[in-house]
Amino acid sequence: MANQLHINVNILNSGVFGGAWRLPGSDPLAAYSIDHYTSIAKKAETAALDAVFLADGPVIEPIIRHRPGNNFEPSTVLARIAAQTERVGLIGTLSSSYNDPIELARRIGDLDHISGGRVGWNVVTTAGPAAARNFGRDEEPDHALRYRRAGDFTERVVAQWAGREEFTSPQGRPVVVQAGGSSDGKRLASRVGEVIFSASQDIDDAKAFRDEIRAGTVQFGRRPEDVVILPGLSTVVGSTEEEARKRRELLDDLLPLAYGRTRLAAQLGFSVDDLDLDQPIPQELLTDPDEAGGSQSFYKIVRAIIEKEQPTLRRLLRRLSGSNGHRIVVGTPEQIADNMEHWFRYGAADGFNVMPDVLPSGFDHFVDGVIPELQRRGLFRKEYEADTLRGHLGFTIPPAPIAFDVSEQALETAR
Repeated sequence: MANQLHINVNILNSGVFGGAWRLPGSDPLAAYSIDHYTSIAKKAETAALDAVFLADGPVIEPIIRHRPGNNFEPSTVLARIAAQTERVGLIGTLSSSYNDPIELARRIGDLDHISGGRVGWNVVTTAGPAAARNFGRDEEPDHALRYRRAGDFTERVVAQWAGREEFTSPQGRPVVVQAGGSSDGKRLASRVGEVIFSASQDIDDAKAFRDEIRAGTVQFGRRPEDVVILPGLSTVVGSTEEEARKRRELLDDLLPLAYGRTRLAAQLGFSVDDLDLDQPIPQELLTDPDEAGGSQSFYKIVRAIIEKEQPTLRRLLRRLSGSNGHRIVVGTPEQIADNMEHWFRYGAADGFNVMPDVLPSGFDHFVDGVIPELQRRGLFRKEYEADTLRGHLGFTIPPAPIAFDVSEQALETAR
């Protein structure tokens, strides 16, 4: 394990909490302004974070009725950020299910070239029927099929980058980022991923996940040290423990219940509209994780909470209000730094994909409070030592890939 943490900030519209846009003093329309993203990226660069990260899906979800969504295409936003920053990494989400590999390789490769080698591509298979309908399909592709296509698709993109001799990148090629806790997802991570996002709630589960991914890389002829695991971390920072707790309670109160129900239904695969808010979710409604559609990672997390804690629906919605399944840490900068250090030294994480409760205020609290505390402990850099994302991550420039023979027919079959 390296001696210092790797930290990204997830610029998730108004913040990860479902009611973040309703917090007094916040601009509910901030996510519709490009300045929202560039100002956060500049602050991330000042703090010497590894990268900014943009989540995305090629569809406008129905939950837009209840909170602002992700509104700009990631490579467009990252191009603007690249023009206004110099060293912070730039990671964007682009679907392997609903893009063409050659066109996507050019789009990401061009952005990597003009940014001086700062780009990472988050490969997602895009779950959900809404996205499928957006591309003229009656239903989403089978889970295993999506991941099989993603592996072939990614290898083809990497091969395209290797052939761009006229557009060589200072980091060799963009960094491949991936997330997925299902069996198919972990296999894909071991096969092609360099930065792996996870959603572990339990430190022992997180360590087991990290160990499994690193062991899996060896099966594909890769080195375990060429992969970093970054669990998602939702943060609520206060100058005192009481202040942080009250902020969390207020954000839970601000959650639109309709949004919470809709989000939970998407994770569980069935409607919860007719369920009693003050009763536990009937466990007979839960399916086997391997049979669940959508994101199996988040389904497993939510199912585990239901089975272990048996919360009422109302309590479960509040429990998930600021994470959608990711871990939430509430406290002072010192307490949050303690938690991050514990996970890091235990071998459960190489760093974190930080999701502030509210943007930009929650990120300001994190950078101004938590980052100096981590630096004081020698756990995070005070200034950049490299100019590329691959350099920030401590990766060497990768060798040229094996010549993959991935035909258009194979990709079409995996649709």
